[in-house]
Amino acid sequence: MKRIAISILVLALVTLIAGGGVALWGAGQYRAFLETPVTPPGGVASIVVERGTSLRALGRQLEAAELIEDRDLPLLGSVFYFWAHRVEDLGHRIQAGEYLFEGPHKPGDVLERIVEGRVRLFRVTIPEGLRLDEIMPLFEEAGLAGADELLELAMDPRTARSHGIEADSLEGYVFPTTYHMPGEFSPNQILQTTVSSFEEAWNAADAQRRDGIELTRHEAVTLASIIEKETGSPDERHLVACVFHNRLREGWRLQTDPTVIYAKILSTGKWDGRIRRVDLEMSHPYNTYVNRGLPPGPIASPGKASLEAALNPPDCPYYFFVSRNDGTHEFCADYACHSRAVRRWQNPRYGLD
Repeated sequence: MKRIAISILVLALVTLIAGGGVALWGAGQYRAFLETPVTPPGGVASIVVERGTSLRALGRQLEAAELIEDRDLPLLGSVFYFWAHRVEDLGHRIQAGEYLFEGPHKPGDVLERIVEGRVRLFRVTIPEGLRLDEIMPLFEEAGLAGADELLELAMDPRTARSHGIEADSLEGYVFPTTYHMPGEFSPNQILQTTVSSFEEAWNAADAQRRDGIELTRHEAVTLASIIEKETGSPDERHLVACVFHNRLREGWRLQTDPTVIYAKILSTGKWDGRIRRVDLEMSHPYNTYVNRGLPPGPIASPGKASLEAALNPPDCPYYFFVSRNDGTHEFCADYACHSRAVRRWQNPRYGLD
């Protein structure tokens, strides 16, 4: 009996020692999993987490993308699942979306980004003075949405109304700036983001509106779009605005080339880079060589500075300006001065009357 008891004791000690070794090994594997940064192939990996993805499925997805190096331990199974579920209890906090990872990351960093919903953002920069048909391809190039779908939506009067814009389209109301948008944004959400940026810029500009400037918002945005297209040098922006305000006050035709170009694009779908006399004489609502006052709507997206210039122009004696062909203009207070400037800088067919 004594020998049996000794054998049992020895077996128990051996088992305890062996178990302890396994436990120590498992603890080492667990610690190595959490503390070892993993770099995906090429240094960059992108994954799309669908709504309702489980922790086990997410672990397999992360391992397939080589964002983690999961390990299986005796009795515990997947280290990732044990840690994320049993230790951190994060299964219910997974957020759907597209996630981009660059460089090395520890598992905790990877999972933290997903449970916090820090999805991949796509960068889109819209320069000032572009038309809707020029803007929408920028979103497509960034991988956000198709240009044709966005343009069709932006040109729909119902879309403008739904975003609080009293106009027949979003022309002029897609604000030019740099955006960072998640890939899961719908076309309508994309447009809403740009209109929200416009609203912010408009409110700031309207707060600086000069006394006596009684333009409606749509009229002000229309004028700002013309100022944007006519301004080559930022230093001249407010003088350009002053000229147009002076002409509007006197009831003169604005006679601005960018509206003729816009009218031609609306009529023919293209512009070859030249303005001909027949274009200046074309009967079209946007042709300010023919019609007095502002055209029916914006001809491009004005930036913040042009909105401010439209609402807060300085006093000036000028009614004319002519391009010097270097981005600047010569400004004139009377037609005689203007005629001399035209002869000096431009073809006579650009004369204003």
